[in-house]
Amino acid sequence: MSPQVIIIVLYFAVIIIIGLAARKKATSSTAFHGAGLGIMMCVAVGTGEWLGGTSTSGVSEYGYDFGISGSWFTIANGIGLIVLGLFFAKLYRSLETVTVPGIIEKFIGVKARIVSSVLLTFVMIAVGTSQVVAAGALGATVFRMDYVTAVIVLGLIFIGYTLAGGMTAVGYTNFVHLIAMYGGALLALFLVVGGAGGFSQMRAELPPSYFNMFSIGRPRVFAWIIASVLGCCTAQAGIQPLLAARDEKPAKRAALITAVAVAPFGLITALMGMAAKIQFPYLNSGKQALPTLMMSVHPAAGGIILASILAAILSTISPIILASGTMFTKDIYQRVLRPNATDAQMLRISRITTALAGLICMVMAIILYDSSRLLDIVYFAYSLRGSLFVVLLLGIYWRRTSQSGAITGIVCTGIAGFVWVAVKALTGTYPIHPEFNETYISIIAALVSTVSFSLLFKNKPLEEGGKKI
Repeated sequence: MSPQVIIIVLYFAVIIIIGLAARKKATSSTAFHGAGLGIMMCVAVGTGEWLGGTSTSGVSEYGYDFGISGSWFTIANGIGLIVLGLFFAKLYRSLETVTVPGIIEKFIGVKARIVSSVLLTFVMIAVGTSQVVAAGALGATVFRMDYVTAVIVLGLIFIGYTLAGGMTAVGYTNFVHLIAMYGGALLALFLVVGGAGGFSQMRAELPPSYFNMFSIGRPRVFAWIIASVLGCCTAQAGIQPLLAARDEKPAKRAALITAVAVAPFGLITALMGMAAKIQFPYLNSGKQALPTLMMSVHPAAGGIILASILAAILSTISPIILASGTMFTKDIYQRVLRPNATDAQMLRISRITTALAGLICMVMAIILYDSSRLLDIVYFAYSLRGSLFVVLLLGIYWRRTSQSGAITGIVCTGIAGFVWVAVKALTGTYPIHPEFNETYISIIAALVSTVSFSLLFKNKPLEEGGKKI
């Protein structure tokens, strides 16, 4: 076996052992979903939601095509996490629920909880599928196997250790992933920037626009920031560890520390893309920037860096499938189907639904491989998640928000976002204006439709357990 393969196999072995070792802590459904977490466990789990395949290969592609401004992708996530930490983390944790739909029920009603649970599960599956595609493609290259086999092998690994230890396994393995991600990224940066002649040589050889923080386009940057601020506050996989924190203070601190861990990462990977532009200026696509760079470094170093890329991908997949299983178990099974379910039943359903979420992501990754529609679906999912926070904000701060209005608003938002993405896929541009993307229309649709239908349908959501602050 090549040095790259040996290093990655050893890395997987460590992750599997850690995940299985966490099994003894997942003896109840509460422990499986997460409870009493300290700050570092919250950070480890939460970071996985924001540092995935896009923050590595995706941002390096932006760096290759546009320069340092591609780093706004993770900086925007950091801004969103700061907003979450400063204004909502303590409130969310005080509500004593482990899901975002559970938060929505507190302010709007149980029916809104069910609808939002279905919507957020779709979001999780869409994002999880994109990460499995990235893992399968990279695994196929590294292990010299066909893509489907790579998806199956890697999929069974991340499902296995997630089922074994639940939130504890995700936290322990993500802590290792985080070290691997930053260690590998910094090693790669040192090697590739040195290969490009250092920062001064990069400045001399690249166009000045590559060092402009807005060369990627201000509308795109602002759309990323808006989507991140709204999405961070309704992302189940990122918020679940905060809801499982020991109390409100660790929840707030963990969100802010996670922001510090997430924001700078894009600067490193964007610089790698810029270094690739110097060394390999005629690649067919910026998507080839990171893989091409890895082939140009020492095999042992390349193995470490490849392991760090896989770590970024796996750190996202595990909390996503856990979040999907948690929402179905808590928001649908316990809240609606079996309110009197025992803890043993809850734990069994949690493991079954978590496994199913992982399997669905694997199947969708196989079906949608090489499909340009996957990114459209992911962008659509992100827009839905962000617009859901608009509905929640109205539920928290506008006393006239009704449950019927909120549900109708969610449906209208989904329709508007779908139409926007569909038109873009068919015609190559968005309706109204090329820069007026699905993020903007989803937010406007959520705000206008929820307010309008709340005024039209003036029911009383507080009778179903909601509350205002």
